[in-house]
Amino acid sequence: MHEVSVMSGIVESVLEELKKHEVLKVEEVCLTLGELTFLGEDQLQFAYEIITRDTILEGSVLAIETEETELLCSACGYQGKADHLGEEYHMSMPSLICPKCRGKIKVLKGQSCRVTSMKVVQE
Repeated sequence: MHEVSVMSGIVESVLEELKKHEVLKVEEVCLTLGELTFLGEDQLQFAYEIITRDTILEGSVLAIETEETELLCSACGYQGKADHLGEEYHMSMPSLICPKCRGKIKVLKGQSCRVTSMKVVQE
């Protein structure tokens, strides 16, 4: 389960950052998760619940915001969302070719996995 190792690293980093502040309790951790990470939200939620036990993060909510894939085409200049391949609700994945001219693209968004904010209670 790749999500467990990813979440373990995230929790470790958050706990290190929290040591720098006088935090009594963490209520929420907000995570931005790109489509192209192919990480499962349910698996991340489960891993978060397990890994945060007996830490200042225990009982906090992990709020996940999905970052859609955004492309830039070097051939025609298209900038925008990627087309998706597969079934819309089952195994859909972004196509990494230009939806207009089928040219080569640069990925601008969709690869992130980062903590964007936290709601904490301080002394």
